[in-house]
Amino acid sequence: MCCKVGWSGIEWGVWRTGGDPDHSRARSGIEAGRLIKRAGDSVFLGEYQHTLDAKGRVSLPRKFRDEIGVHVVVSKGLDNCLYVYPAEGYRAFLDNLLSASDFDRNSRAVRRHFTAGATDVDIDGAGRVSVSQALREFAGLTRDVVVAGVADHIEIWDAAAWAAYEDASAPTIEDAAEALARSGIL
Repeated sequence: MCCKVGWSGIEWGVWRTGGDPDHSRARSGIEAGRLIKRAGDSVFLGEYQHTLDAKGRVSLPRKFRDEIGVHVVVSKGLDNCLYVYPAEGYRAFLDNLLSASDFDRNSRAVRRHFTAGATDVDIDGAGRVSVSQALREFAGLTRDVVVAGVADHIEIWDAAAWAAYEDASAPTIEDAAEALARSGIL
């Protein structure tokens, strides 16, 4: 068997090319930033360039704001970015963290990483999320940031760090996908 097929959460649509009345050149695809729902869960897709204002606030894309609600949790992420979860999504994430034993050193370290600096934040009327100074320093956020949809959560990256990450991961992404396929995840 060459591949494993399962539910991905992506709903396929049709892209139409302009001036093609019989739609003979239509092809399958998805629109970047489109939110797909499954059993009440949101899937965040797309990459957006934004700026951090002088008060440490960043705007979330409209497509994300419409789905995420007004209450979110911002926490340290991996790869020196920040994670933004809907409040309910963060609770599910915490439930997974809390299922591990307190007597395991790695479990304690991971739990502390994701919870100690986390903040509950309300999205303001302009669609902005306030990012604490400690979280801005952790992620090295400067003025230009990238807001990326990563399936069940949103990531906030310093724009230069995102570009460096993309450049560094591009040569190895096929190897990573192959390893995940061999393990049955993809």
